Amino acid sequence: MRGGQQNAWWHSLQDVLRHSLKAVPLRSPRRGSTILETVMFLPMLIVLLFGMVEIARVTYTYYTLQKILYTLARHVGTEQAVNFCDGSDAVLAAAKNFALTGSSDGSADPLVPNLTVDQIEVRIERYNRDTGEIAVCDCSITGCDAAQGGTSPEYLVVSIPDGYRILPVIPYMALEEFPLRPRIRVPFGGT
Repeated sequence: MRGGQQNAWWHSLQDVLRHSLKAVPLRSPRRGSTILETVMFLPMLIVLLFGMVEIARVTYTYYTLQKILYTLARHVGTEQAVNFCDGSDAVLAAAKNFALTGSSDGSADPLVPNLTVDQIEVRIERYNRDTGEIAVCDCSITGCDAAQGGTSPEYLVVSIPDGYRILPVIPYMALEEFPLRPRIRVPFGGT
């Protein structure tokens, strides 16, 4: 732009601003009440915003826990020679570590903080033809103990029986921790 064009543009902008400012009085009688209403409404809006964020965080944590349990159930459900009646079975321990950290030795950081291998329970179940219900399979020769010659279970149930404790944080509200208790049941496909 040349000097004359730039000055003309600047003067037209000043005219527009001057005329628009004349349309709005500087001391509006509603101005004070608008500020007061905003100040009164803002804390409720902030609490709602924090509440939405915390509900999203709890939902995401629950979904992550379900995915961890499902990964464990599918991994163990397709493994060979897993002894579910022995709590210290190496295959079962490696599968729990893999589900929690992504490595079978448990050396990586956990996907969910403060979740440990001890909190996760793997239970075996079988369909009872007499009662028509699914029941826990006992660890015996007539049950599901493969080490003693028992047959394979029909279902695996992976859960966090005591729950994963989570504390939502919302301003101006005193909330307590509550447990998330996801549970996954999958058919057993191993031997």
